[in-house]
Amino acid sequence: MDITRFFVSQRNKSLLVGDYGSYRKHLSKRLLTVRRKLGRTTPKGRKYVAKAPITVEDISSNHEFAHFLILTAERAWAHAMYMKSMHSADSAAKPITRSTRKHILSRLHKAEETAAHLTELIEGLKGASTQTVLEAGAYHSTLLGFVDFESQKWEKCLEAFSEAHLIYSTLITSIESNKGDVLRDLLSSTIDPSIRYAAYQLRLPRSLSIDAIVSRFLSKDSAQVRRVLETDPDALAITGRGPKKGFSQETGDLPQTITWRSRNVKLEDATIAQSLATVTSAEQVLRTQLSKLGMTRQDKASAYDKVLIPSQDAVDAAKTAIDELTADGTAQSDHRMQALQITRTAVNYALVGWRIGRNRVLCGEGDGAILEPETLKKPRKPRIDHKEWVVKGESNGRQLARLQERVVLYDATMQSINSVKGLPGVAADQSFLQELESRKSYFAALRCLAIARSHALLGRKKNALALLARASTQASNASSGVPCPASQVEKSPNLDVTDEQIHSLQHLLRGLVMQYRALVELDTINANADQVGKSNSSSEPLIERLDEYPSSWVDLTNLVTYPPRLKAIPVKPLFLDAAWNYIDYPGQGKKDPRSKSNGIAENTKKQADAKVEGKKGWFSFGR
Repeated sequence: MDITRFFVSQRNKSLLVGDYGSYRKHLSKRLLTVRRKLGRTTPKGRKYVAKAPITVEDISSNHEFAHFLILTAERAWAHAMYMKSMHSADSAAKPITRSTRKHILSRLHKAEETAAHLTELIEGLKGASTQTVLEAGAYHSTLLGFVDFESQKWEKCLEAFSEAHLIYSTLITSIESNKGDVLRDLLSSTIDPSIRYAAYQLRLPRSLSIDAIVSRFLSKDSAQVRRVLETDPDALAITGRGPKKGFSQETGDLPQTITWRSRNVKLEDATIAQSLATVTSAEQVLRTQLSKLGMTRQDKASAYDKVLIPSQDAVDAAKTAIDELTADGTAQSDHRMQALQITRTAVNYALVGWRIGRNRVLCGEGDGAILEPETLKKPRKPRIDHKEWVVKGESNGRQLARLQERVVLYDATMQSINSVKGLPGVAADQSFLQELESRKSYFAALRCLAIARSHALLGRKKNALALLARASTQASNASSGVPCPASQVEKSPNLDVTDEQIHSLQHLLRGLVMQYRALVELDTINANADQVGKSNSSSEPLIERLDEYPSSWVDLTNLVTYPPRLKAIPVKPLFLDAAWNYIDYPGQGKKDPRSKSNGIAENTKKQADAKVEGKKGWFSFGR
């Protein structure tokens, strides 16, 4: 019987979209449905008759009776919370009147009594698991804590909530992770804030952690505590977040200071110190897991979740501490506020670094600069023809999808880097801003590289060349930042980028730029040759242009003209004998060589005279 998940799911259905009033209406409808199923309704027109109380036999026969008790307790609790929230919304300055407080307490008492009755029935139920009994006891302790909280009995309130905290913390380590998340949310949203407020009312120092407060106010004589210790003797050494910290130790194992950019501040808030201690232990576990061989990218990314959860807790604790000081009217110039602002910047930067490290692990080898082929598995089912399956290569569509995932990761990484600039004290640190810009340029170069490969797969070589040139420029800008030691990045990647990684990316981009520049040049030459060849294809056939050398393309359909066409060609060529006056031909008399030079002129004169004598009048007619 899953008690905790049942009432938490009922709360989430209404409280996520409404208020306690809508939650109460939802529970009333749900109760009516359960009454009808169990036959505990009064028929219409009949006189009301009190129903018999629920017994152990009823729950053993049908678990709906247990749900009926839980819904009844939840409705009374929701009614009390609704009245309290309505009064707070009307006027925060006016205190709650006596009648209203009395009404609230009566509803809480009813919820607590119903939960106590449920716990007694579950304990007497044969075959009930220890987990079910502990969940029923934790639920009763939580409602009892609410009663003491409204009654302003702070010590009893801490005793009740400490018992619930111990039970839920123990259950987190002994059940599956899915339900463990439900219990963590219940602790962080309901129980832990109540413990912290009650400790504040008792004037306890803020340096005390939640575990130290629970250890101080936990009643060892309680039946539920004894049952927990019988189940897990080391339960007092387990916190609500999972790692063992030690309830009996108050501040011995917690960090006392935090360093940010050569500034060292003291940690006065125990919640922040506890979260940072958890982050330190989780970081060691992460480095051990990343050093193992054979882990996939998904497994490495999942290992980062153990660091991200306590890091987010540290960020939330820092913000809560700042809000509390602001509500108390503390000035920004106060040393406590200044220390918390520095702490907030440090823990936020650490959280951003772990998120970026997780994205870098998901990108693959070399932060995604190398597009390694994806190994495809053979189907287990044999083929019908009993032949071996042929493993095909990765398709272009799958490669494009992988590149698109990397682009999304790079966008998230650059957005996280931009969020660091808005943290307190970052805008005034010019050297740190320069480092952030260099790291952003590094991931921008990787983003351009992924998009360029997508264009290359689609055959757009010019676009790929332009993007690769842009990526090369971004990689050059990334080298101007201050790199971190290589040993720090090799163990657990985060926001830091080494000089070796930048040089490796620059070398890769330089080679790709030269490669695609040559490919684009070849495409340009081939395109020009095609245009020349196509222009020649409409001119004379190749046999008429044998004096021309084709560069790359020959129109094989235009070699000769077939069938041949009729055309004029020279038949009797005219030979001009320039040596006529210098050579003696057979059958002619000898000529004087000395008169040869004047022979042409004399003959020409005689012919001219003959023509003049022969032409008389118009049209050679004499008068």
